[in-house]
Amino acid sequence: MTTAPRAIPSSVNGWSAEYVERQYEAYRADPLSVPEEERMFFAGFDLAQAGELKLSTAAGGTGVSSPGGSLSSPAAAIRNGASQATPVPSRSPVSDRARITPGRGQVAGRASHFQAVVDDLIGCYRAHGHLTAKLDPFGRERSRPESLSLEYHRLEPDDLNRAVDGTGLGFAEDVPLREAIERLESTYCGTVGLEAAHIQDAERRGWVFERFERTAGRVPLDRRQRAHTLELLTKAELFERFLGKRYPGEKRFSLEGSESLIPLLDRLLETASDLNVEEIVLGMAHRGRLNVLNNTLGKSYQQIFTEFEETWVDDFEDGGGDVKYHRGYSGTRRFPSGKMLHLAMASNPSHLEAVDAVVEGRCRAKQRLRGDKERTRVIPVVIHGDAAIAGQGIVQEVLNFSQLEGYTTGGTIHVVVNNQIGFTTSPEDGRSSRYCTDIGKFIDAPIFHVNGEDPEAVVSVAQLAVEYRQEFRGDVFIDLQCYRKYGHNEQDEQSFTNPILAKLIKGQKSVLDTYSNYLLNEQVINQADVEAIRFRLDEALEQAQAKAKSSPFDPTIDPGSARWQGLGGGFTFEPGETAVSVELLKEVSEALGTVPEGFGLNRKLKALLDHRSKLYESDEVSYADAEALAFGTLLVEGHGLRLSGQDCRRGTFSHRHAVLADSETGERFTPLNNIREMGLLDTNDKPGTPGNDGKPRQARLDVFDSPLSEQSVLGFEYGYSLADPSMLVMWEAQFGDFVNGAQVIIDQFIATAEAKWERWSGLTLLLPHGYEGQGPEHSSARIERFLKLCGGNNMQVVYPTTAAQCFHMFRRQVKRSFRKPLIVFTPKSLLRVPNSTAAQLTSGQFYEILDDPRFTDRGGDRSKVKKVMLCCGKLYHELAERRDLIGREDVAIVRIEQLYPFHVELMKEILARYPGAELCYAQEEPRNMAGYLFVSDQIMTHLKIDRPRHIGRPNAASPAVGSKRMHKVEQEQILTEAIGPKPE
Repeated sequence: MTTAPRAIPSSVNGWSAEYVERQYEAYRADPLSVPEEERMFFAGFDLAQAGELKLSTAAGGTGVSSPGGSLSSPAAAIRNGASQATPVPSRSPVSDRARITPGRGQVAGRASHFQAVVDDLIGCYRAHGHLTAKLDPFGRERSRPESLSLEYHRLEPDDLNRAVDGTGLGFAEDVPLREAIERLESTYCGTVGLEAAHIQDAERRGWVFERFERTAGRVPLDRRQRAHTLELLTKAELFERFLGKRYPGEKRFSLEGSESLIPLLDRLLETASDLNVEEIVLGMAHRGRLNVLNNTLGKSYQQIFTEFEETWVDDFEDGGGDVKYHRGYSGTRRFPSGKMLHLAMASNPSHLEAVDAVVEGRCRAKQRLRGDKERTRVIPVVIHGDAAIAGQGIVQEVLNFSQLEGYTTGGTIHVVVNNQIGFTTSPEDGRSSRYCTDIGKFIDAPIFHVNGEDPEAVVSVAQLAVEYRQEFRGDVFIDLQCYRKYGHNEQDEQSFTNPILAKLIKGQKSVLDTYSNYLLNEQVINQADVEAIRFRLDEALEQAQAKAKSSPFDPTIDPGSARWQGLGGGFTFEPGETAVSVELLKEVSEALGTVPEGFGLNRKLKALLDHRSKLYESDEVSYADAEALAFGTLLVEGHGLRLSGQDCRRGTFSHRHAVLADSETGERFTPLNNIREMGLLDTNDKPGTPGNDGKPRQARLDVFDSPLSEQSVLGFEYGYSLADPSMLVMWEAQFGDFVNGAQVIIDQFIATAEAKWERWSGLTLLLPHGYEGQGPEHSSARIERFLKLCGGNNMQVVYPTTAAQCFHMFRRQVKRSFRKPLIVFTPKSLLRVPNSTAAQLTSGQFYEILDDPRFTDRGGDRSKVKKVMLCCGKLYHELAERRDLIGREDVAIVRIEQLYPFHVELMKEILARYPGAELCYAQEEPRNMAGYLFVSDQIMTHLKIDRPRHIGRPNAASPAVGSKRMHKVEQEQILTEAIGPKPE
């Protein structure tokens, strides 16, 4: 849901006297009937008037009016400049009534000027109480805002005994102001600080205040729940102590000092389960990850100790694998209620917040698979660090799309493990905002700050956060203020750079000790209970380590699931069944050319739709046509499709038009979603089941124009691709050049996830590429960077030159027995140029290398060939055109359509057809870019042939020149050297 910007209210000095008097009468009858800024002004006026009356009476006056009549009315106050010194209550930024819901004494309260002032005091507690809340784990005092004092509101000590409406603060009736303030202090200035006054939606804001005030910010815990909280703290602390003792030289990024995270997550999960959540997708960085894996997700001690002992080597035999605190895991929790909750933690590199987007995409896909349209059965939880959430821009990007149609997951629960330091950098050097969570305010998320030394407060806010998320489908933040017992890792010495903090930490008792003593004093437990818990856990740790040494236990999990059955990660050149029948092509073509009766089609698109309706019999099929036909045939065969990126509904180059807009109403229509009856995942009408017409139902195409972000959106689509291998998930860059904004996702997830974490993905990247004189920002998708990341058949890099190749390329991505990311360099100027026939779609396959059609199709004489020109992409068409123009018969042009995995045997077979010919490689990109160096290395290494001669632009720092004239000169030089000069 989006909200409009708030209007800036006019100054009180701009109000007319008549308007002021009329509004004042309305205010006296019902303060809530007038706007907020007017209500504050009138409350201030009444206070000032009351003060003048006291002064006048004391001086022997009549008490009827103030001297000179300056405050005889609000209008007079404005005329005499009173508005320039509006009494203090107007300084409160929040003047919500104390009463969230109507209660006893409301009518009388509304007429009470005193109550109005008290309401303003309550508003200040709601807005500013967090500023003085006891959040520091070391107990250091914080400055108290002036707005929380009696003097600020012109209240006197005698007023503390006056009755005020207490129903909005959890009381059953009116209470003395003293009791109301005590409740406000305990609620807003205790170990929980609430920020919700910034929420613009009154219903959400009111819900948070009411729910928080109902129990004074605390959820009551019974004896069992308190004992359970203690046990969780004990598990967390003993686990870390054991690791530190047995593996002192190992990095583990301990949770010590932040152990309250474990009971926080436990209550979060249990509350979620109680509210009918079936699955949680979890993301976090490395701090405390091992502890969470064990105590929250159920990864066993034996699995974790196996990783420390390094007695399980399967992951590392091929040079892959990753450190233990980067790995993901999944498990299922059963709660006392009997309900089950599935947990899936995403793997994450040391790029901290990069996982945020992956979690959201994976969660969205799981919601789709469960038919969770309300987005309440699968929810995302992201655990941040305080330095990372404030410092890394992807956090803002993910929050920005959190409520957008194509990306929302119905709200994320954000937990910040706030150690008050980032490596060695203190908050004053790490951010400009007061809190690291301030970024959450721009999407109106409530923020709970909680002292990690108070476990009961911690579990309380965990429950409130889940309840809010489920009620409003919105993001919510928990700022767990704690500390980091050691340095950035256990071998780091933090006293070098943060000596004061280090001293405080050294003298701090653990939260387990303080909470144990508290429960002992409260007689919730006895010493025997404490010792029994510790003994049981120590025994379990000892036994698990012994087993890990003698009987290693696989620490990983099956990377797939039931949906991945029959699929694997092993690459082959087998093409899969990608050709389709003429009948299917006809059905899709006709749907592409059809719009509903009365639809206001833009007149410029009529010819395009007419053309598309006849594609099944056309000899002029373009890349754009082939893409649409590939999509449509996959949909009919039951494969869902998702495409997102900037401007991809229409297509950056106005080629796709996947979603049409009615020229009169703006209503959207997607032709490819109207080929047949639609299957729905949350009913029995799934894709493939018969529709009313007897035909199998089709799957759905979702196309979304993304926000102007590369890194977060690509991360989202990668996460989405992990959930369903039968679905074709695609991301398109506006120009391929902009993919570099997503390099972290490419490096850390797309290129390496299979090797590091055994996570398979069929994500497809569409990157417009080609030199057409548009300058260095709109020419190159940096092919060379992707090729540098290739190894172990980890992904596919293709640069198709024909529509037919594109058609088979898209279809084979979901028709083979494995899933690998697919990097596609797509054309720009050639998008609508026909170069294939419909017949090539109903037969054939994708070919990794294309021999010269002059010799394969048109009967050319290979014996005349003296030079074989290897090339990729768009340049082929320019080379072939120049060759035909000057009539050269001694040059063969061989296209490499798939750069990686490089099809060595096919290349060997094709080159053998041209014995004795010189081998060259032509490209329009500079020599140090694109495919030349990579292909040369493949040929020299595997074919034992000398390096091909390079024809193209020389080495350069920039991808292309900025001058269109210079571009044409350079392009002509390439064609001249490769084929020959253009005839005069």
